[in-house]
Amino acid sequence: MTYPIEIAGLRRELPLCRVSEDLYVAAFILFGDAELTVACARELLKLTPAEEYDYLFTSEAKSIPLIHEMARQSGAKKYFIARKGPKSYMPEPIFVEDRSITTEGVQRLYLGRDDAELIRGKRVLLVDDVISKGGSMLAMEELVRTAGGTVVGRAAVLAEGAAALRSDIRVLDAVPLFHADGTPIEN
Repeated sequence: MTYPIEIAGLRRELPLCRVSEDLYVAAFILFGDAELTVACARELLKLTPAEEYDYLFTSEAKSIPLIHEMARQSGAKKYFIARKGPKSYMPEPIFVEDRSITTEGVQRLYLGRDDAELIRGKRVLLVDDVISKGGSMLAMEELVRTAGGTVVGRAAVLAEGAAALRSDIRVLDAVPLFHADGTPIEN
């Protein structure tokens, strides 16, 4: 089963993927789709003027191509990625816990102290590919606050289910959540 969508002027068929026994999501994957990544970055930048923020910030991993393309198109010299594990190149990493609809259990998001220092006192725009329950966005926001930055906006390509009703996140489009038989779940 797939869900047809037109996003950023492009048509795609999103496969429905099982999250739980009676919850399926339309899988929106930018990895490998350069045309879609470029188009979505362009359209998100129209919703989020560069004078509103100092840095772009996302979490690992599906949003990495998107934030990179947004930085390239906007001329940003630096953006930040919260990693799902500490890395040897991250001095004294700070972390927060994250719960995501597509990741089982609790995970942590990490940011090196060096990046945290750059974020301190800066205005940060959070970016994600898809928002559903908002757990990843909340974790990113907490990480930015812990680093001393200020979240001034939130943007995502798609909002799933009830997230489409949120007014605090700029999105390009909405997609429903689905029952196992492929019928949309009403918000």
